[in-house]
Amino acid sequence: MAQNQAVLSRLGTKQQGNEDEKQLDYLESLELELEMMKDRFAKLLLGEDMSGTGKGVCTAVTISNAITNLYATVFGQNLRLEPLNPEKKALWKREMDCLLSVCDYIVEFTSKSQNLSNGTALEVMKSRPRSDIYVNLPALRKLDAMLIEILDSFEDREFWYAEDGSVSSNSSRTGSFRRVVKRNDEKWWVPVPCVPPCGLSEKARKHLRHKRDCANQIHKAAMAINSGVLAEMEIPDSYVASLPKSGRASIGESIYRFMLGTEKFCPDYLLDCLSVASEHEALELADSVEASMYTWRRKACIKHSKPSWGMVKELMSDVDLSDKNHILAERAESLLFALKQRYPELSQTSLDTCKIQHNRDVGQATLESYSRVLEGLAFNIVAWIEDVFFVDRAVTRQE
Repeated sequence: MAQNQAVLSRLGTKQQGNEDEKQLDYLESLELELEMMKDRFAKLLLGEDMSGTGKGVCTAVTISNAITNLYATVFGQNLRLEPLNPEKKALWKREMDCLLSVCDYIVEFTSKSQNLSNGTALEVMKSRPRSDIYVNLPALRKLDAMLIEILDSFEDREFWYAEDGSVSSNSSRTGSFRRVVKRNDEKWWVPVPCVPPCGLSEKARKHLRHKRDCANQIHKAAMAINSGVLAEMEIPDSYVASLPKSGRASIGESIYRFMLGTEKFCPDYLLDCLSVASEHEALELADSVEASMYTWRRKACIKHSKPSWGMVKELMSDVDLSDKNHILAERAESLLFALKQRYPELSQTSLDTCKIQHNRDVGQATLESYSRVLEGLAFNIVAWIEDVFFVDRAVTRQE
């Protein structure tokens, strides 16, 4: 009996020690989380200016940078089709909830009729979430959850990854992708996908196709939201001042003649003729086309005495549709759209960057940065799935 009591006492002490250790770990995690929240809060208040002299950026730019940096922290090293690390997943959800909470307090006031008990009708003002936030933020949260769900679906998979040409330690998996076909040097940093010698099963291929289609639709939705938010942002005066005097000189003589000389303009045919060889060339073309478009729009409204740039949007509906500048501006817009569709990984144009840097609207900054990072994640998932399909086709052809 005494021996049994001694054993039970030791077990009880050990159990109590384990509970104390868990409680200590929990308190440490809470303290770490509190310190992180203090750091975020301080940066938001100081505008990323740690000197405290008031030379920091505005709140809108600070929030935009915070969302961009958080995305880089959580997803920057995640280059595989696999579930996100639980700690990073919790970090993403916790900090995004914090950054997005500011949108709960961005409201607009609308009038509403209210009848009193004596039959008197009163007009009262009622607050509601601002329309752009009310429509876009829930949609972005849904897209966010869907992307995390896509990554979670690859917990059990038939393919695996090998870096630097090495193969997984699993002895049942032999044959590296690097032994099948050379990897594109432009993606040397991406882990190499590998498949079994006989290729993927039809079930795995069907799963990959389904997730690729889902990610592709998410990419399109996020891109549409991002484009809509950027379109609503005010064009900075600094960009207007930098516009060329001649859209023709900005876009080049050959493109100008093609855009003006054809009765029915086909932007895709023009892009085929240009044979854009790199992303850098595509971005340069996008910048010049966009600058020419706004130059022609401004000229189309020149009959109004020195209109402010904010009025140009409103005046565009009143211009003569047969005006040469109006036609060129419309065709430049269609060319820019086709260019972005053909190169979805294209970086932001000079105008987009300028808008983000000079934007003062916190709601627009939040929606733009959130949609931008989700657009990037969706595009990466599609690219990673295409990499696996490429390996699978190569292995199948070799067999």
